[in-house]
Amino acid sequence: MDLCPQQPPLFTFGVIADVQYADIDDGFNFSRTRKRYYRSSLQLLKNALKSWSESAVKPDFILQLGDLIDGFNKLHGASQRALDTVLREFGSCPAKVHHVWGNHEFYNFSRSELMRSPLDSSLYADWRPRGVPGEDDIYAYQFSPFPGFTFVVLDAYDVSLLGRQQSNKQYNNAMNLIRLYNKNEDLNCPPELQCHSRFTMFNGGFSQEQLDWLDSVLSVADEKHERVTIVSHLPVHPGCTNYFCLAWNHDDLLAIIRSHSCVVCYMAGHAHDGGYCLDKDTGVHHLTVDGVIETHPDSDAYGTVSVYPDRMVLRGNGKIMDRVFLFS
Repeated sequence: MDLCPQQPPLFTFGVIADVQYADIDDGFNFSRTRKRYYRSSLQLLKNALKSWSESAVKPDFILQLGDLIDGFNKLHGASQRALDTVLREFGSCPAKVHHVWGNHEFYNFSRSELMRSPLDSSLYADWRPRGVPGEDDIYAYQFSPFPGFTFVVLDAYDVSLLGRQQSNKQYNNAMNLIRLYNKNEDLNCPPELQCHSRFTMFNGGFSQEQLDWLDSVLSVADEKHERVTIVSHLPVHPGCTNYFCLAWNHDDLLAIIRSHSCVVCYMAGHAHDGGYCLDKDTGVHHLTVDGVIETHPDSDAYGTVSVYPDRMVLRGNGKIMDRVFLFS
């Protein structure tokens, strides 16, 4: 597949996921099967930002797909210090940064704190759902970087045990849902059945309010014949990740995507070894971006996407593969 179409791209953007920076020694994942490079992840972020800054064609924006700092920062009382450290690096970024929220954001901060932080990039929004009166807003919005193209940022922890007060309706909905499938005392331990393994505390889901809003956004995009890319922290297609990394109600979101013709790609993080699949029924590309945190300090994990009228071309660095996403 031709990675270099003759015409210049309409626009470009960068992608990076799961930096999980912490000023602590290297460690391992939950199952102790993969090494995590907490301090070195900051240098890999710097590598990506330097490359984008020095590129002949600078990206129009960056998608930061969540888990920017690690949950261990909370245990060390270093959440704000770690966030300030990584945000200083983004200060050299040549483009707007769209921050997605993952589970590690909620390990460090409450939802209301995130809404008042620099990680709330909804100021770049063209449209976002209205929050339920008296409750925290859903962190979801859409933006259009170029005529005919729309990006939708979704809140994969809208229904979650993370970041919400126990008196919150969404928290109670989340607890009722997870307890249907996960009988473990430690809710971060996945259920034995593979089809239920996603029901853990480190995952979450999309409320009906958010799904209805997405449906309305995609209906407008259908009418305008736009190309839509959806981004969130949690993958939603079983073909692009392990079952235990999927959003709780991934099937509900997939059903909405499949009911519209405008969606061309869904991008996520969370699963550190990455993944990709093409939904052959719809032609939608599902990309899970490799995580920085489990990338060796001698390598890299970021990509730059060039968008053309008929395709998106991902040029990966380090662990991330080059890919071509043809529009169906």
